[in-house]
Amino acid sequence: MALHTWWLFVGAVFLLSGTPGPNMLHILTRSVDMGLKRSVAAMAGCLSAVVLVLAASAAGLTTLLLALPGAFEVIRYAGVAYLLYLGIKAWRADIAPLDVSEAVLPRSLSRTALFRGGFLIGISNPKLILFAVAFLPQFINPARAQVPQFATLVATFAVIEAFWYGVYALGGRSLSRYLAKPAVKRAFNRMTGAIFVGFGLALLRVKPA
Repeated sequence: MALHTWWLFVGAVFLLSGTPGPNMLHILTRSVDMGLKRSVAAMAGCLSAVVLVLAASAAGLTTLLLALPGAFEVIRYAGVAYLLYLGIKAWRADIAPLDVSEAVLPRSLSRTALFRGGFLIGISNPKLILFAVAFLPQFINPARAQVPQFATLVATFAVIEAFWYGVYALGGRSLSRYLAKPAVKRAFNRMTGAIFVGFGLALLRVKPA
């Protein structure tokens, strides 16, 4: 994998992970309701689910790409289409306030229960499977050993995801109030949409080295 390809992956994942979704909203609400320290268990649960799904999907994709070399280009273009779809969807997204409402949980809830809740949120997110199937392979050089490349991408994704968990947990109520402003939400949606489309178009030019 070329270094510039890895940096492109870092940029795309940084944006994708930072966009409010089920995992991030779960971490945000746990931080708001139970405090930063106790939300760490929920972060660990979400991150474990992410790594598990990505690793399992990568293993299956490695087998597929080895058996059917032509599948690489098909999946690559599917990934580009996925990024364009995300961009258009983000641009046109509703500007309703970010909803982080959730029943306040007892602060006596065990860390095991918090971990389990985070894991279930992460493992049940269908976008994670789509990401693994349509996005990861286009950063893989099929002419080189694929397992180390997938391992690098999964590890990179995990680090970036963990970073954003921390941001959302630290932001707490302040972040939710900020994104509740319609003008800010609209600007955020359109900026995110434009960047997703830009990444999709850029990836059309990425060729295995």
